[in-house]
Amino acid sequence: MAEVREATHADHAAVGELVLAAFGEEEGPTVATLVEALRPRHARVELVATDGGHGGEEVVGHVLLSRGWLDTRRALVEVLVLSPLSVAPDRQRQGLGTRLIEAALGAARAQGAPAVFLEGDPAYYAERGFEPGAAHGLVRPSARIPELAFQVALLDAHEPWMTGALVYAEPFWELDCVGLRDPLLATLEQAFDYR
Repeated sequence: MAEVREATHADHAAVGELVLAAFGEEEGPTVATLVEALRPRHARVELVATDGGHGGEEVVGHVLLSRGWLDTRRALVEVLVLSPLSVAPDRQRQGLGTRLIEAALGAARAQGAPAVFLEGDPAYYAERGFEPGAAHGLVRPSARIPELAFQVALLDAHEPWMTGALVYAEPFWELDCVGLRDPLLATLEQAFDYR
């Protein structure tokens, strides 16, 4: 069984290769660049899942929590954004993503974060502690994020006044990693009547 632990500098190259494999040829290079861009100033929690079963330790999973902000009426509140979550293609659908999410949420609680946000499949993430952000008075940072895909896990440090718009760190915008673009966005909006 894979072990989940904090990532170290020595893991960075293997994480880059994993992200490329997990996200594929089209999205992988951009997502790997996003991880590199977030690390220096914005990364708050970075975890890897490793497996020693292949003649040495192999990175088979990765999750990054970076800082974002909730623009509330009272104050700008630092929150965490879970992105990306990567699992080696041959290890997917075995519970490793769930273990990484649980560990990331535990680390976020330990840091006193009030909330963790993500963009993702509501069916998958609902089973892992996330809910649609709009249900809590939270506003997605872009209209290109389908409303149901804008997910949040509210943590112990969250207070009722913490409502408003999520603001992503600069690398998400610089690399165009916020929401979806057409034609995929239009297809999802039609299929699920997101508008």
